[in-house]
Amino acid sequence: MRILHILDHSIPLHSGYTFRTAAILREQRKLGWETFHLTSPKQENCTVLEEDVDGLHFYRTPPAKGFMASKPVLSEIALIQATAHRLEEVAKQVRPDVLHAHSPVLNAIPALQVGQKLGIPVVYEVRAFWEDAAVDHGTSKEWGLRYRATRGLETYALKRVQAVTTICEGLRGDIVARGIPADKVTVIPNAVDIEKFQVGAQPDPALQARLGLQGKTVLGFIGSFYAYEGLNVLLDALPLMLRENPDIRLLLTGGGHQETALKQQAQQLGISEQIVFTGRVPNADVPQYYDLVDVLVYPRLPMRLTELVTPLKPLEAMAQGRLVAASDVGGHRELIQPNVTGVLFRADDAADLAKVVLDLAAHPERWPAMKSAGRHYVETERNWANSVSRYQHIYPALLNGKRR
Repeated sequence: MRILHILDHSIPLHSGYTFRTAAILREQRKLGWETFHLTSPKQENCTVLEEDVDGLHFYRTPPAKGFMASKPVLSEIALIQATAHRLEEVAKQVRPDVLHAHSPVLNAIPALQVGQKLGIPVVYEVRAFWEDAAVDHGTSKEWGLRYRATRGLETYALKRVQAVTTICEGLRGDIVARGIPADKVTVIPNAVDIEKFQVGAQPDPALQARLGLQGKTVLGFIGSFYAYEGLNVLLDALPLMLRENPDIRLLLTGGGHQETALKQQAQQLGISEQIVFTGRVPNADVPQYYDLVDVLVYPRLPMRLTELVTPLKPLEAMAQGRLVAASDVGGHRELIQPNVTGVLFRADDAADLAKVVLDLAAHPERWPAMKSAGRHYVETERNWANSVSRYQHIYPALLNGKRR
């Protein structure tokens, strides 16, 4: 089995998108499949046509050029054309059995074009919808003209590919509601590489001292600072929690679009001394930072993106045997069993966040069972070997002509 993946970016990058990509590619190789990898013009600093990254060989697509490449809307058409041209070159060279396009739809359309031309079936993997991500980034208004046009393009691709995979039940339900046959859509859930996370490790004293966290109750967030993550709500809740427990500290590890705004908010609230911004850390060092935290807090805001999409980070926290507190958006409810594998608070409600987290922190007798249940959940259900094994029922069926 030869699979040609069409992606926006190669690894390593600090995002769930690329962590998931790396896991899928490596698990597919363990199954004995040959995988090939093409990145679109979105790959940054692309100066070569082929490149090895972290043991994987990537074919690159040069940036689109000319008049269209510099104009809104037209630039996206130019990107599709450039990707399709390069994809056809690579497909003729490696002769894949299946084209596997990873969202957004700007990768699915070229795959459809080349797949139809060369007679290769196409799988489209949906991790989130492009139109919803654009709302969070401020480049589109929900249900506005651009939003509806993008949604229409996604639906167009979903109807024409031979199989659809997605990361969670929320997205599967949305896809089926667009008129896509249910038996055409398979959930390949987010998961973790369980071997990389160890339960029971003690905090590194030197790192703990360097960050000023010795003897403190540490709340933490490890990930990208996007607006939809709701970290501003967590900062609003911190003064309320400090009134009850002055020894609380907040560890924010990562970075992103909201970092400057969060630091300004911390200054305005007078809590800068109680917050540690570490910046991004190497992926191999992330478990050390998990070990510093008593409660991982994920305050995602309520919106279509967070209601439909399950994140990776709470699973990583469970794998590390850490406590998880999260907002009650749909993506979190799909992962967390309340008061068993974690606790939930009302989304976009700083007072309820403070109340729930303080209650959890004040009852350490609850911690061992909750940590054990979270770890058991990822060990038995949310590991990459289990998730990726589901492709064994998709790819062969395409080659046998059993899928639409």
